[in-house]
Amino acid sequence: MNEPSHLTAVRESYDTIAADYVERVPSPDRLDPLSRAMLTAFTDLVRAAGSLPVADLGCGPGRLTAHLAARGVTAFGVDLSPRMIELARAAHPDVRFVEGSMHAMDLADARLGGILAWYSTHHTPPASLPDLFAEFHRVLAPGGHLLWGDYIGAELLNPARAYGHPVSYTSYLLPLDRVADLLGWAGLTVTARLVQEPGEGVNRPHACLLARRPERP
Repeated sequence: MNEPSHLTAVRESYDTIAADYVERVPSPDRLDPLSRAMLTAFTDLVRAAGSLPVADLGCGPGRLTAHLAARGVTAFGVDLSPRMIELARAAHPDVRFVEGSMHAMDLADARLGGILAWYSTHHTPPASLPDLFAEFHRVLAPGGHLLWGDYIGAELLNPARAYGHPVSYTSYLLPLDRVADLLGWAGLTVTARLVQEPGEGVNRPHACLLARRPERP
């Protein structure tokens, strides 16, 4: 089966920018206080729910995956970019990282206690989000938690360059209510939401959603 063009663009672009991305993207301890609080809430929830693993989808260089692991979560990272996975393994040799797609995970149903999708779904065309969120629902165990974080709005961004390199991906920014509705249609219940307005070097709103797969249908 041929790979969708947007996934090819993401893989090739992040392979290209990987080294500079690592240098410029903040580590978890340098995130803003509200984002750190949402990550802490997520880790507390998945630890309390049991011992099933957590997948950091679109993990990039693995800093958040390692952060989850340091907080006592059995975490592993997944990323399309072979170069990102290479950098993640080199930086965090005690954490598992897998090259692969969040759109078709090599996991049995109800395998995960949690999913972290941190600024990793905005390259997915809106028409493909229902299938992506259905895949999240499939691999989450009943009672499992999702933390989604990303920029929000109503924009389509086609940057020619990023982190000093040419890129070919597209970013699709959606209103937060639209993302929450799509999660709901996939069978996930949104339990908390956080919106942060532009400021301190961020030029567009960004948000977090906590969601949960219900214990029973």
